[in-house]
Amino acid sequence: MQLSNPAPSATATPSVDVRLTPAYYVQAQGLGSFIESLLTCRTVFDIKSAMVLALDMPAAAGLLSSDEGVVEKGATVEGMVIVQAGARVEAGARIVGPVLICSGSVISRDALVRDHSVIGPNCQIGFGAEITRSLVAGGCFMKHPAFLGDSVVGRGVNIGSFCSTTGLRCDGPVVEPAVTEVTVTLDGQRIGTGQTKMGAVIGDGVALPAGTVLSPGTLIGPGTVIYPRGHIGGVLPAGSRVR
Repeated sequence: MQLSNPAPSATATPSVDVRLTPAYYVQAQGLGSFIESLLTCRTVFDIKSAMVLALDMPAAAGLLSSDEGVVEKGATVEGMVIVQAGARVEAGARIVGPVLICSGSVISRDALVRDHSVIGPNCQIGFGAEITRSLVAGGCFMKHPAFLGDSVVGRGVNIGSFCSTTGLRCDGPVVEPAVTEVTVTLDGQRIGTGQTKMGAVIGDGVALPAGTVLSPGTLIGPGTVIYPRGHIGGVLPAGSRVR
């Protein structure tokens, strides 16, 4: 007897293009249970809200630990900041929580990491770097003055000097708090991100040359090679080469 397929449910969740999923950009395995859980979000646009919720309720997210890293005398730490064992915040650095700094990472003098950010394992955040509302997955270098906001960064990414994400639309009046949704265009279709501030998603192994500025909602697939240029935007599939 041949069984017929049941009719699709009216409440079935629509499928998501693979280019909008966290797994397309970041290999999650080995990043620790918390970051791995963030990377199970349905789309990359959902990661920031999940991260904000977890950092606002760290006990519920299983983040509280008796293990503590090193916070050097002269560092400024404000609010809920978790520095895991093996991580270090150097004198002169400033951390404004809620923030999680994972094992093996170093936040150097005059770096600023602020509200609702996660610095994954074995990252180096250096002089003049500023990070806010972002996930930096692991093994990343941001060792010079640069800005990263409202973004997701994969493994082994290098962010060069004076690079910057931009998170606000500027095709109308700029107001704070922002009210206009950032969108991305995929195969000619405009897709809402659900965010009024969104920087970029940067896949594993990407190196941003010095001075690169990313438009709001830029999606850069893993393994993309970007040659020196001033401005990048749009959706770049994995393995792209951008001159």
